Amino acid sequence: MPDTLTKDAPAPAVEAATPAPDKARSLWGHAWRDLRRNPYFIVSALLIVLLLVITAWPGLFTGASPRRADLANHYLGEPNWGHFFQTDWFGYDKQGRSIYARLIYGTRASVLVGISVTALVVFFGGLVGLVAGYFGGWVDAVLSRVIDIFLGIPFLLGAMVVMQAFTDRKWWMVSLALAFLGWTQIARVMRGSVITVKQADYVQAAKALGASTPRIMLRHILPNALAPVIVVATIALGTYITAEATLSYLGLGLSDPAVSWGLDISQGADNLRNAPHTLMAPAVMLSICVLAFIMLGEAVRNALDPKLR
Repeated sequence: MPDTLTKDAPAPAVEAATPAPDKARSLWGHAWRDLRRNPYFIVSALLIVLLLVITAWPGLFTGASPRRADLANHYLGEPNWGHFFQTDWFGYDKQGRSIYARLIYGTRASVLVGISVTALVVFFGGLVGLVAGYFGGWVDAVLSRVIDIFLGIPFLLGAMVVMQAFTDRKWWMVSLALAFLGWTQIARVMRGSVITVKQADYVQAAKALGASTPRIMLRHILPNALAPVIVVATIALGTYITAEATLSYLGLGLSDPAVSWGLDISQGADNLRNAPHTLMAPAVMLSICVLAFIMLGEAVRNALDPKLR
């Protein structure tokens, strides 16, 4: 009987000895997985989201006007941390304007300049680098010499000279001046990346199948050459914000009635000994903003670098 039962009983299902393999991930899939586990990315992303919210809706953080001046508040009040929505967190400046309100509204100018300059240099510099790297030959030689000419111009000094030509300086004028001189780094990075990618087998296969040049450049080369460009652009965004603040500090960037951290730093430096908080508040805010973008760029670089896997 036991032998019969054993013979007639169905064989138990054999469990899989090994777990199912993970779904194949692309470079961007691996990068996103690594970024989600990176504390630097999480902290920098939260800071940048907060800065973007302040840029879009500054009225959520203060009800005071950054341009309303009352000389009765001339350097009145020390930093006060009593209530979140009050207007005298950091006191008042020389003209009796709320320093806290100017910090909030000054975020818009710095972030707008940084993002717009980055977008311009990525578009123009990426286009130049893509064309030079793909076609090579005399096209590469000519474009490379143009890049070298612009690289020979000191970035900040050249921006100062360009901004001298304008009197009523708006944020978009500062963005164009910085982008005019800042596209060369992106162009060189894109050129080198394209030269490497165009040797890949899938690019050669696309050429053998008769794919057009625009299709090969935009569908096969560009998506695979963007990783180093994104890293450099993310880190450079903080540099552009610093450059805007420097120009405003020197009187060659944004001008009144614009609200800018650089303007506030310039005005606070005049009375550093008696009212240091008028300088420290915008300087710390500028440092936090730049640090957030640098941390984000470092996290993205580590996630996209195959040598670190």
